[in-house]
Amino acid sequence: MNHSMEIKNIQESFDKLYAFCDASGYKGYDPYDGLNSPFFQKLPLLPKNRFARLVWIQFFKRSPLNLRKLVGIKPEYNPKALGLFLSAYCELYQQHKKPEQLNKIRHFITLIQSYQTKGFSGACWGYNFDWESRAFFQPKFTPTIVASSFIANALMDAYEITKDPELLNTARSTCDFILKDLNRTPGEGGTYAFSYSPIDTSVVYNASLLGARLMARIYAHTGEKMLADEAGKVVSFCCNKQKPDGSWSYGTLPFHQWIDNFHTGYNLECIADYMKYTNNHAYTNNLEQGFDYYIKTFFTEDGVAKYYSNSTYPIDIHAPAQIVMTLWKLGKMDEHKALMDKVLQWTIKHMQDPKGYFYYQINKHVTSRIPYMRWSQAWMFLSFAVYLRYFTPEKANH
Repeated sequence: MNHSMEIKNIQESFDKLYAFCDASGYKGYDPYDGLNSPFFQKLPLLPKNRFARLVWIQFFKRSPLNLRKLVGIKPEYNPKALGLFLSAYCELYQQHKKPEQLNKIRHFITLIQSYQTKGFSGACWGYNFDWESRAFFQPKFTPTIVASSFIANALMDAYEITKDPELLNTARSTCDFILKDLNRTPGEGGTYAFSYSPIDTSVVYNASLLGARLMARIYAHTGEKMLADEAGKVVSFCCNKQKPDGSWSYGTLPFHQWIDNFHTGYNLECIADYMKYTNNHAYTNNLEQGFDYYIKTFFTEDGVAKYYSNSTYPIDIHAPAQIVMTLWKLGKMDEHKALMDKVLQWTIKHMQDPKGYFYYQINKHVTSRIPYMRWSQAWMFLSFAVYLRYFTPEKANH
């Protein structure tokens, strides 16, 4: 497929996805929203039992059939999805400068502001569901460093378009949430990692790096050296945990020792952004070694984006979406365009429904075709917006 055909195919795929998301009002289900079931919450004893909550969530996450309506789970706004869509519309506006896109930017800003979790040191956000994991339990809208940093970054994308100082102020205050409300795990030489939320102490490398990336970006606008210094301590902690082959495990806990595609991509783009925003290039070797591992490990010759370093399955929609973001942030879109196009074309062919949305996962024996809004649609929407802005700057659609 030549370049113009690839662009045309991706544009058509994006048009279908755009129509689906817009018709859905950007609301949807989530892989982890099982505990939003009023049926489950009314059961005796089980809602208070950690094991029961975990089993219930995992059942809905793993089931290829969407049984949510049967137990009263409704499509909802997810704050992180709103942030991803905001970033995507900023990309679209930067390309096309259309008033309706600016209106969408304002719409998503208003929604995002309405979902702030109150009672913390700065602006912060969590997910719209109770979340039971092996590491911790997070009540609905408990703010996390991941959701908060993605949303604050989206507000910064909007700030760089609108120049509204309130957006910068809100994103800056998210740094206060990160620095004052999250727990810390110390490392060597004054380095440290952030916890995932204010109510746990787990260390997840991509989560800490997302926080560091935000602080570095705010520093680039405000000149607050403290933000750059604290971000550097976190980046140093995480780079010290990089394995000799360039990879990172997901985190430090015994059951967080897997190595996966898109969280590796998060790590790389955050380190790249930190160096760009602070002009501190001390981690160039870490970045190059990590990228070499990423690009050689997680993609097959056929264009399949593998989930784990040692296993192709499940083929998860988040992985092909992330290749665009990783290559874009590292300035490698042109160098690795052939692989990226192969991955995107395979994904469109095998994971996009005729209705426009993207499937969640393909496993060896079964495919989950559930149209999750945050996990699947928002990420592909953003990745396509980035791709099309980069490769078709003169073309105007939507």
